[in-house]
Amino acid sequence: MASKEGKSSLGYGKPPWIFRGSALYQLHLVKAEVARAFIPKELRLVEAFGYTLGGFFLASYDDSPVGRFDELVVIAGTVWNPPTSCAWASRVLVNSKEACVHGRKDVGLPSQVANFKKNIMAVPRKQSESKSSQFLNKMIGIATGDLGHPDNCMDIQIAETNVSSAKDMCSIRIGASSDLDPKKRIGPAIKLSLPSFSGHTPWNNHLLKYSCQIECRIRLAKSAKVTGPSVITPNIEEAEHHDKSSVIVDNSSDGEEDARKLSISVMLSKPVLALEFNCLTMQVEAPVVVSPSSPNNTNVRS
Repeated sequence: MASKEGKSSLGYGKPPWIFRGSALYQLHLVKAEVARAFIPKELRLVEAFGYTLGGFFLASYDDSPVGRFDELVVIAGTVWNPPTSCAWASRVLVNSKEACVHGRKDVGLPSQVANFKKNIMAVPRKQSESKSSQFLNKMIGIATGDLGHPDNCMDIQIAETNVSSAKDMCSIRIGASSDLDPKKRIGPAIKLSLPSFSGHTPWNNHLLKYSCQIECRIRLAKSAKVTGPSVITPNIEEAEHHDKSSVIVDNSSDGEEDARKLSISVMLSKPVLALEFNCLTMQVEAPVVVSPSSPNNTNVRS
């Protein structure tokens, strides 16, 4: 594999690129047929009983090469990369034009500019803590605080934007911890690596691989509640039953809309685990080219 050549997008400078802030990493069980709509044919999906592991990475960066911005990475599924595996993003939404250009050009991501509208809501607090939360707190050492019973929560409404209109993507409701102990709120310090494949987009047709090196304080969180747009036509369930075995979303408006709707179906799939990253420092290395572009590597098409 060779490092991707070319200059970084304006404002980002040379890699590695450093991001600081906080994030929620939520894993979902995603239907394999939906994930295959995005996965290149040369990669093998990690699946069992018709499902793969996907979900989303929702981050709020206080500091980055282009300042503050929010990001939602929709993870369609997991693919084999022996001896481990890598994630594949079906859509990346950011409220920064510079971050969008950087994601498309430098990292090969399907980035889109979006609005992130945040609203904090008060929720009545319950007194008891679940037995599972007590076990995780005492035996495993990952603090959960009072996860099931937050004093308030945050609603984040995300809508993609373009020159003429905005399209609702989803709404994410996140519970806020009411634990007064700072150590329990932020959890233990860890280091981890999140490898990913990217590319095969209209802006970068190569198949790429890159890595995010993360240092943070981690804690188990209550799964965020995700709701989709009030109106989606055609229905997402209909889209899931189409034969998508050879789909690689194309440049057409219809193909792009299919990709958006299938990404919404990923967000609406069943959550299995949510991790909160606090005091986050993420270092993103320059992608390397796994395989060069070819005429057949167009983007999602039905």
